[in-house]
Amino acid sequence: MATYQFKLPDIGEGIAEAEIVAWHIKVGERVEEDQQLADMMTDKATVEMESPVAGTVKSLAGEVGDQVAIGSVLVEIETDGAAAADTPIATQEGTETVGKGERTDTVAMGDGAVAPTKAQEEALPALTIGEEPVRSERKARPEAEGRSPEQTVEQRPSTTLGTSEAEVSRTAVLASPVVRQRARDLGIDLAQVKTAADRVRHADLDAYLLYNSGSVSARGTAARQDEQIKVVGLRRKIAENMQAAKRRVPHFTLVEEFDVTALEDTRAMMNRDRGSNPKLTLLPFLITAMTRALPEWPMLNATYDDEANVITRHGAVHMGIAAQTANGLMVPVLRNAEAKSVWQLAAEVLRLSDAAKTGKATREELTGPTITISSLGPMGGITSTPVISPPQVAIIAVNKVEEKLVPVNSEIEVRKRMNLSLSCDHRVVDGWDAASFLQAMKPLIENPLRLLA
Repeated sequence: MATYQFKLPDIGEGIAEAEIVAWHIKVGERVEEDQQLADMMTDKATVEMESPVAGTVKSLAGEVGDQVAIGSVLVEIETDGAAAADTPIATQEGTETVGKGERTDTVAMGDGAVAPTKAQEEALPALTIGEEPVRSERKARPEAEGRSPEQTVEQRPSTTLGTSEAEVSRTAVLASPVVRQRARDLGIDLAQVKTAADRVRHADLDAYLLYNSGSVSARGTAARQDEQIKVVGLRRKIAENMQAAKRRVPHFTLVEEFDVTALEDTRAMMNRDRGSNPKLTLLPFLITAMTRALPEWPMLNATYDDEANVITRHGAVHMGIAAQTANGLMVPVLRNAEAKSVWQLAAEVLRLSDAAKTGKATREELTGPTITISSLGPMGGITSTPVISPPQVAIIAVNKVEEKLVPVNSEIEVRKRMNLSLSCDHRVVDGWDAASFLQAMKPLIENPLRLLA
């Protein structure tokens, strides 16, 4: 027997330490070679650590949320063979990933957004107006023989609860490590949890507890215990980014209502004859309107270095596209939006949204936006107050489309109306400039012929 010390490797870019986001092992457990040990998060990326040896875990460096210095011992493993304790560990490279076996770089990004780790929930699709979410397909990786039961793929029957296990076929249960850990803590067999999605989620565990607990209050609602959740990893980065943005940036928000009746008719007509082109949502049209108006009001397409007191007005429009995930936002960047047609924008939005929610977005695709657009689509409220992501100075939020009775040429008509909410950094953008920018967008949005000319 020998003790192998797995030291946290140099992740690069001058990183001195990394945060423990999730442990996938416990002291006393057996691990196999290439088995996942932990997820580590730096300011730039989430890194998945895998074991270079097989053996039994002797010690762990700390708890979730702790910081570990580069080069210090992360895990001690008692090996089966004669592996030396001073085995060079610098050659053990972490794989920057948010998916199984896929190398992708992820970073903390705009509107409080940061990239999700593998240990976190399944990413939700980006929500844009008129667009149905696209659910990614993920397959469970076959587990090596000899791993502990907690690492094995669990099974669930393909029929409803109450059916005998002998009467059903069994299929692999998909669930994130966080959900699996919670199920183990609650003593729930994931094979018995019914879900309408492609994987078991926290909501499915809640429904299972409600169905089986028999504990109902006088009002008919299920009794639920208090739950403490440590703010680490993704949630910590979001909290830090949002706090810094609200503390340092003097926000103001301006809301303007737009008539999108003609634009929605145009969009429907173009979708009926789109051929091989992707389905159009409102987002490509709104991005086009923004890129047409920004040259006249360049102070909104800018970044502000408040330490150097330098404002950079950008010629190109690198549009940040806020995409919702299970635990926060990611903001992939659509480069040179001003040079693309509506169809090209639609294809690029779809590609970037899919890359963000599946964890395949590269570092370059997640950095350098000059202005951001955020949309909750049909789920959005009638208005919102989006938060700016420094060093940007502006973000625009798209609210839901509603049918309203409005006067038109002395007649009452049913029209489709939508609010756009523009938040600006008041150190750089004056209220007059923000209002003028929205007014410059108005004739483009309300008259599609001008927009597409």
